[in-house]
Amino acid sequence: MKPFLRRTVYTGPVQAVILDWAGTAVDHGCRGPVAVFSRAFERHGITPEVAEVRAPMGCEKREHVRAMLAMPRLAELWRAKHGHEPDEAATDAVFATVQELMPETLADYATPVPGCVEAIAALRARGVRIGSCTGYSRDMMVRLMPRAEAAGYKPDAVVTADETPQGRPWPWMCYLNCMRLGVHPPEAVVKVGDTLADVEEGVNAGHWSVGVTRTSNALGLTAEEAAALPPDELGRREEELARAFREAGAHHVISSIADLPALVDVINARLSRGERP
Repeated sequence: MKPFLRRTVYTGPVQAVILDWAGTAVDHGCRGPVAVFSRAFERHGITPEVAEVRAPMGCEKREHVRAMLAMPRLAELWRAKHGHEPDEAATDAVFATVQELMPETLADYATPVPGCVEAIAALRARGVRIGSCTGYSRDMMVRLMPRAEAAGYKPDAVVTADETPQGRPWPWMCYLNCMRLGVHPPEAVVKVGDTLADVEEGVNAGHWSVGVTRTSNALGLTAEEAAALPPDELGRREEELARAFREAGAHHVISSIADLPALVDVINARLSRGERP
């Protein structure tokens, strides 16, 4: 078979979107993993603050544990409780608890964010394929995926952090999605997520990288809590996060994936002019 060689600028449409899970497609406010990490550390005699749990969100989950244990306050609490530095054995111990708690807990946080199911239908009507990636391992997803599917969300490809050499911000999960979906070139793909690690992953993969604000880990609000905020306050918080996403390299920022079909139309127009991410 003759090898495929691309010698011209790509001017076709978006072929695929790759979505993060918690805080992007499901679990408005990314509550599930916060609950798991909090409980896991508490089992080892440490009570983390919510901000400490949320700071490494988006990373592969062992790396998330390691990052938390490296935080000065948590490291000091570990030394006081256990009498030694939070070393690799400590990381292994807490991560084992995370692995134990994660599958059942995540199943309770599988509800698609408002507008997700409709957005996916609109994208598929445009011929766009739906990929996904996550900092969770495959074992952690076993109860989440069926619950999400029952609620109307089932991507065409699911790639987990343990299927690649490194998780975010490395681009390997995006590349594996592209292989499984059969899409090329990289600029024909839109990567969407709610953390800085998501944004950096998309940039590193050569995709259009998009941050979402209202449903995100950083805001940490349920749909009801977001709706209850004064509009000016909600807008201020979202704009603050949008600035951080843009500084990390995001090409576009949207409030939620409900806005994604309209954004794909914008990116299609940019592609048609020969623009690249």
